Amino acid sequence: MKRGSTVLPTSSSGLATKSLAVLRKDILSEFRTRYAINAILLFGVTTLTVVSFSVGQLGLPADVYAALFWIIIFFSAMSGLAQVFVKEEESRTAIVLRLTSDPTAIYLGKLVFNFLLLALLELVITPLFFVLTDARMANVGLFLIVLLVGSLGLAGASTLIAAIISKASIKGALFAVLSFPILLPLLIGAIAGTRKALGVTESPFSAAAPELQLLISYAVVMITASLLLFEFVWEE
Repeated sequence: MKRGSTVLPTSSSGLATKSLAVLRKDILSEFRTRYAINAILLFGVTTLTVVSFSVGQLGLPADVYAALFWIIIFFSAMSGLAQVFVKEEESRTAIVLRLTSDPTAIYLGKLVFNFLLLALLELVITPLFFVLTDARMANVGLFLIVLLVGSLGLAGASTLIAAIISKASIKGALFAVLSFPILLPLLIGAIAGTRKALGVTESPFSAAAPELQLLISYAVVMITASLLLFEFVWEE
């Protein structure tokens, strides 16, 4: 079945093919509207600008900069990641996905799309954050690993929550309210890990081992649970 220029695979196609078809459809749709991209980038840059004017070059502790960085990432993500399912319900295309693809493939395709949106956001926000504030990077490798694993967990949780709230009448506010308690363990681990990447320590990876274990465990558990629960959420 065709929608625009995208051909969704039949039920006999493999899981990877179906997931890539969902991802390709979302990417083409986003390039036409640019709603999610504009929302997260505008919110992120605006918030970062306000933070930079507030703290300036004050030379704050590393834990404060780590918290500010993840606060910007979190609230910027909340402004756009819900659109992966909200736009399906608003444009009445959700039924097409239900008829042409498995729930697992839909979740995986949406998960990768949200992860790519986060990657784009962080590609813009991260260098600007270090330029506009007095934060200093002590260990680039640790910072990138924390950012990567934290983003994977954030995308995994927010994709399932977006499916849950897509039929609600107040989607934006509900998305942030539901996401915060679920993402709180991830934010705590990501902030602590980022703080150790910004601070100068003799063995940064050893020092950040508990935070890395938390972030990896969170991402694995959240994505696994989402795969198990998504069919129920999607079909309701």
